[in-house]
Amino acid sequence: MSEEALPGDEAPATKRQVSGKSPLRIAAGRLRQDKVAMVCLTIVVIFGLIAIFAGTIAGWFNVTTTPGNPAEDLNYLNGGMPYKGPPNGSFDPDHPFGIAPKTATDNLATWLYGCRTSMMIATSATILASLLGIVLGLVAGFVGGIVDKIISFVTDLFLTLPFLLMALVIAPILSERFALKPDTYKQMQLLSLIVILAGFGWMGVARLVRGEVLSLREREFILSSQVIGMSTPRIMFKELLPNLVAPIVVAISLMLPAFIAAEAGLAYLGVGITQGSSWGQTILQASSYFEHYPLYLWEPLLGIVVLVLALNLLGDAIRDAVDPKTRR
Repeated sequence: MSEEALPGDEAPATKRQVSGKSPLRIAAGRLRQDKVAMVCLTIVVIFGLIAIFAGTIAGWFNVTTTPGNPAEDLNYLNGGMPYKGPPNGSFDPDHPFGIAPKTATDNLATWLYGCRTSMMIATSATILASLLGIVLGLVAGFVGGIVDKIISFVTDLFLTLPFLLMALVIAPILSERFALKPDTYKQMQLLSLIVILAGFGWMGVARLVRGEVLSLREREFILSSQVIGMSTPRIMFKELLPNLVAPIVVAISLMLPAFIAAEAGLAYLGVGITQGSSWGQTILQASSYFEHYPLYLWEPLLGIVVLVLALNLLGDAIRDAVDPKTRR
């Protein structure tokens, strides 16, 4: 007589395997389904590769940022415009983006190294500002008391200071200290600009992290950690910080494009990068030639617009993926 299977019995092979997913994995899945986000991510990756391999790409096209020969390449009877290529000539394969008036520098090489400058400064400032904001936000939110009041006061103080005015004042002071040292002047310009951007960009992250910590520090897992005698730094960085990854990623994704635009704007105002290639400096130089040589201005301007737009749209997509309630 054969045995009948009971209704509640299931063969092991037919049991469903239920696997949990972390919130970040769920958000990543939503992000992969967003076509606009994937296009923007591709654009950002391309710009990142251009910044990293700017020298190699310039070598492929056999172009450099060294000034050319204005006497041979420029027509000073026609306002210093190039003999070959735009704006008056056809496409020049030796200089795909044309050459600059007055100096005959190759525009493609300047664009490539300008991309590297913008990405390097914005990325470094974003990392520095994020670290500073995360640490201060964690300490203020978890420790509380007089420490919270002091950090909150400093945060509010920095928020009241006009960024542009302070940058116009501080950046030249930091840079001119090394004006007589040409070997270190360029590096100090980069460092001073990173310090300026990070020094006035950490407050948003700090306030965001503090608010999240205030809502998490009364949870059971934090109280349990305190009961068993876990140290304060360990609670902050081992227990609280992993639960703040999602909002921090969103804040960073929105901070990076702001710093790229700010770097170009400061360079245009003459307090950013003046030694070496910079999109902002190129826009400053090209603005006086826009009527006769518009391509000279459009090349760096389109680079900034495309990169900042892609980063902003990607940041919005990350925010929507992390918190679906914000979807429009």
